[in-house]
Amino acid sequence: MSSSRRVVVTGMGLVTPLGKGVEANWKSVLAGQTGIERHERPGCPEHFQFFGRVEGVERPEGIPPKLAGQVRFLNRGAVLGFEAAMEALRNAGIDLASVPRERRSLFLASGDLTKIGCEFMHPAIKDAIKNAGKGADRLALNKSLMDKVNPFFLLESISNNLFSFLSAALEFMGPNTSLASLSPCGAHTLELACRRIAAGEADIALAVGCGCWITEIPMFEMDGLGILSRCKHGPASFRPLDRARDGFIPAEGGAAVLVEDSERAIARGARILAEIKGSGNCIEPPRGKGLSVPAEVSKNSIRTALAEGAVDVRDLAFICPHGSGTRKGDRSELNSIRAILEAEGGNVPVCALKAYTGHMGAASDICEVILGIEAINEGVVPGTLNFSMTEPAFEGMDISASARKAAGRSFVSVSYGIMGQCSSVLVEGRAN
Repeated sequence: MSSSRRVVVTGMGLVTPLGKGVEANWKSVLAGQTGIERHERPGCPEHFQFFGRVEGVERPEGIPPKLAGQVRFLNRGAVLGFEAAMEALRNAGIDLASVPRERRSLFLASGDLTKIGCEFMHPAIKDAIKNAGKGADRLALNKSLMDKVNPFFLLESISNNLFSFLSAALEFMGPNTSLASLSPCGAHTLELACRRIAAGEADIALAVGCGCWITEIPMFEMDGLGILSRCKHGPASFRPLDRARDGFIPAEGGAAVLVEDSERAIARGARILAEIKGSGNCIEPPRGKGLSVPAEVSKNSIRTALAEGAVDVRDLAFICPHGSGTRKGDRSELNSIRAILEAEGGNVPVCALKAYTGHMGAASDICEVILGIEAINEGVVPGTLNFSMTEPAFEGMDISASARKAAGRSFVSVSYGIMGQCSSVLVEGRAN
């Protein structure tokens, strides 16, 4: 961050298909495991049977009594995001009472698509058309709606659902906002949180990303865009950066990072996990018809983050690209990284992490920063799950297929979205 105030990470939280908690997730990554499984889904295409689902998290824990009645308003992504946020606060070991409410910042990224399909209306609609030859029975529909449809479905579908709930539960009343889009809005919330700390506008800031992409209608929409894997090899079909890649596999999850000023963190005896050194946000509009991807979508974004943090690309331990596993997207990212490395004369390892959890929307952006911090602090370059061989054009690049020793204490995590928006985060691990 371009400020005399250093922004450090003191708390992290994760809930993904790999498990609940940062430690459980990191152990699974080191073991080369995936949270993607086959789940029976009658009436859907075969590749819709594969996705990443979080098990054992149905109702958030630690809800203040005054908000207990509002839990039913939370959608699936919000529940997972709340769990991640609470873990980040616990791990930071911070006494919120020591921080004035107006000095607590909250930034939320929601890519939740749980309610977009309106499948909750199906039981009532079935009742209304039992006698199909006579048309829909409006009285039967109204009665069934009252009996079989959650009256709070509209509240569940609001994008700032969790933002409002967390603000009230934790009394984060400082600079704040809620973002709702696809990637890279999770990375955007982390940047906003860091800039509020760097500017001296807050003492602590919480960045939360949550998303649920595993319900049927969102999957049909993503499949129509041609970005889902056909899952011909089951869970192993998600192959970021591999020449045989054919799209991603969706998932659900939540991720959270707590940041604060380094001097304040040191003064309170906090365990500093990492420092956020820089961010880079760019957009490269695609040139062409349809859902095209710019040839080097993340090059300017990575360079901006490196320049802000005054770090040479050759000193990075690894680069973690978005790695969605799509043909055009991965190729564009590899083109970007290769162009930077060739210009600087370096050969930095590249690793993509989404195949471990599945693509969790906004939660993936922050999740990959967290996993990167765990890796850098253990001196490890993570492996790219299911990677075997890249395209001929990139054979000279060092794509990490399995975990190995890292050289360096910094990494860049990249996230890009449809139509060329890209965000990069430069992170330095703690001194070991």
